[in-house]
Amino acid sequence: MNHIEHNNGKGKRLNREDNEEDDDEEEDERDLEAWERAYADERSWESLQEDESGLLRPIDNKTLHHAQYRRRLRALFSTANAARIQKGLIRYLFLVIDLSRAAGEMDFRPSRMVVVAKQVEAFIREFFDQNPLSQIGLVTIKDGIAQCLTDLGGSPESHIKALLGKLDCSGDSSIQNALDLVHDYLNQIPSYGHREVLILCSALTTCDPGDIMETIQKCKKSKIRCSVIGLSAEVFICRHLCQETGGSYSVALDESHLKELVLEHAPPPPAIAEFAIANLIKMGFPQRAAEGVISICSCHKEAKFGGGYTCPRCKARICELPTECRICGLTLVSSPHLARSYHHLFPIAPFDDVPPSHMSGTHHRLPNNCFGCHQSLLNPGKYNVPEANRVGFGGAEEIGLKMVEEIIGLMERNGGGNMPGPCVACPNCKQRFCLDCDIYIHESLHNCPGCESFRQPKSVAAVQE
Repeated sequence: MNHIEHNNGKGKRLNREDNEEDDDEEEDERDLEAWERAYADERSWESLQEDESGLLRPIDNKTLHHAQYRRRLRALFSTANAARIQKGLIRYLFLVIDLSRAAGEMDFRPSRMVVVAKQVEAFIREFFDQNPLSQIGLVTIKDGIAQCLTDLGGSPESHIKALLGKLDCSGDSSIQNALDLVHDYLNQIPSYGHREVLILCSALTTCDPGDIMETIQKCKKSKIRCSVIGLSAEVFICRHLCQETGGSYSVALDESHLKELVLEHAPPPPAIAEFAIANLIKMGFPQRAAEGVISICSCHKEAKFGGGYTCPRCKARICELPTECRICGLTLVSSPHLARSYHHLFPIAPFDDVPPSHMSGTHHRLPNNCFGCHQSLLNPGKYNVPEANRVGFGGAEEIGLKMVEEIIGLMERNGGGNMPGPCVACPNCKQRFCLDCDIYIHESLHNCPGCESFRQPKSVAAVQE
């Protein structure tokens, strides 16, 4: 008996020693993971690139972003000019977010779920800024079940609030259940509405209760455009879904790439051939309700004090615009919404690059200041020629080796004075703009300040003549 107790005590000591060794190993592993993560999260090596001489130089992310933006802008403009493409201005989009256990992976910092929620919030605001007449809805997938988080609506704040309150991931993903749920909602949309689905998929598998191929054909028959953005790797069924329904499929490489891919779906896409028919849509322009009146809101089915709008047909109270009246079904908008949708019909042409030699030539009388922000387009000459070769002025691959050679030649002739920076010029009014104003004009303003300032009314021009 004593011998048995002695063996048990010795076994307990051995187990305790083994546990202590395991704890030490786990602590060492945690320290090592933290040490590795400190370098992996920073990714400092990605901010350097090798030039033609073999030297490492920093990447000018601003110029790189501008060059990528200009390539995308020119591609869209050339496609639009090749044929008259009708845009879908009244869109009904369901955003499907994968919240399965794969969304908890930490290859995106701090996790896929947090990064996706951040990008979805930015996308919702950008979507309503560019599509004021459209509506959006949120659907989440987790535990193999698709759940409608918010119905189709035009309030960005309500969608964002509902999403941030349901951020938890578990279970498997089911694309078929999500498509079935979305199809039931979008199948009721009128013929003038453009039906779209954007799926943010984190999982590599889908746990479906039936044949997903039949569901894909059902969505194709209902003219629902389905697009998928993956966060892990390419999946065949996602590629097949996008090809059958006319959507786009892409896989994000990092957080910045994910942001770029998501925001590409904010502008109105080309209309499907069956929908590219002129339709007259009956709309109502409601008036602002009195502030001191208590009325029952038809949206939330509750009494609210002041504010809101009154439907011009049935006099029902609604909270926000644009929307569809819950009582009479009339589409309710405001005049600013129609004005903001106008720029998609007549987009502004991309600006032309200005060679550095034109900036310093004596025969050019245009000022060397940005016409938009009035900032100087000349960079202080604080680099000599060897430094210019090493820095590369923000990436010779993007600006062009010929332009860099011109800049270096101008620096040699001027002795390192104020050198011209990269800028663009409007092809119509020939006014020059900096890179920031170029992006602002094409993405937010949608009008050239130079063309608008020099445009004179016919009566004024006749008097001057």
